[in-house]
Amino acid sequence: MLIDSHCHLDRLNLAAHGGSLDAALAAARARGVAKFLCIGVSAANAGPVKALAERYPDVYCSVGVHPLDLEPGAEPALDWLLGELDHPRVVAIGETGLDYHYQPDAAALQQASFSLHLQAARITGKPVIVHTREARSDTLRLLREAALPQAGVLHCFTEDWPTAAAALELGFYISLSGIVTFRNADALRDVARRVPHDRLLLETDAPYLAPIPHRGKPNLPEYVRDVAEFVARIREVSYETLISQTGANFHRLFPLVSAAGGQ
Repeated sequence: MLIDSHCHLDRLNLAAHGGSLDAALAAARARGVAKFLCIGVSAANAGPVKALAERYPDVYCSVGVHPLDLEPGAEPALDWLLGELDHPRVVAIGETGLDYHYQPDAAALQQASFSLHLQAARITGKPVIVHTREARSDTLRLLREAALPQAGVLHCFTEDWPTAAAALELGFYISLSGIVTFRNADALRDVARRVPHDRLLLETDAPYLAPIPHRGKPNLPEYVRDVAEFVARIREVSYETLISQTGANFHRLFPLVSAAGGQ
C-alpha cells in the first residue's frame, strides 16, 4: 500500500490542479496513493488539519508545533496539546523536534518544546513525528532521556547512517522524502539501502522538496510514487514489495489509523 506518511495538505500549491485539493488528492489516488498523513506544525493549523482529516476518509492528521513555529513567551502548553490530541483522526504528535540551521539561538526554547511533546507522547501513547536538522546530538539525547515505550519516526531523514542506527536502536522508524533522489544525496542513499525493511516509511513533505524529476516545482502528494520507485531501485526490491513493506510499517507505527477505520 502506497502511503504519503508526511504531507502538509493545508499548504499545498494547487496551481497544477486548478486550485482544487480534491483534484490534487484524486491525482495522487490515481497514482496508487491510498492514505495521507497531514501534519500539524502550529497551534493555528491544528484546527485546519483536523478538519481535513474529518473531510476525507483517507486523510489522517497529527497535531504539534514545529520548532521553527515557536515564539518566545507563547510556547505550547501541555494541557493545550493533550486537548488537541484527543480526537479520533489525530493519530500522532508533531511535528516537533530541533532545527538549529535557521535558529541556533533558540536551542533552549526548542528543547523545552520538544520535551513537552515527548511528555505528551508518554501520556497518550501516540507516536511522535520528529524533525531534526543540524541538531542530531541533542535530538538523540532527548529521545534517549524520554525513553518512550512506543515508537516514533524521524521524518524527512537527511542525516548519516550512525544517526539512523542510533534512532533505530531507540525503536524509531526512518522516513525518506524526495531528498533521497537528489544528486548530492549519496550518504542518504546509503542510509536508504541499510534501513531494515520493517522500519522504513515514505513521504513527500509536500509542498516542499519535490523529488527528481519534479525538483524545482511545488511538491504534491502524488509524487510519493516517484520516491517509492526510486527507493525500490536502490534497495533492489520490486516496487510492489517496497510499498507492501512500508504500508505495513505505517499501520504498525500509527495503529490509530486502523482504529479510525483505515485498514
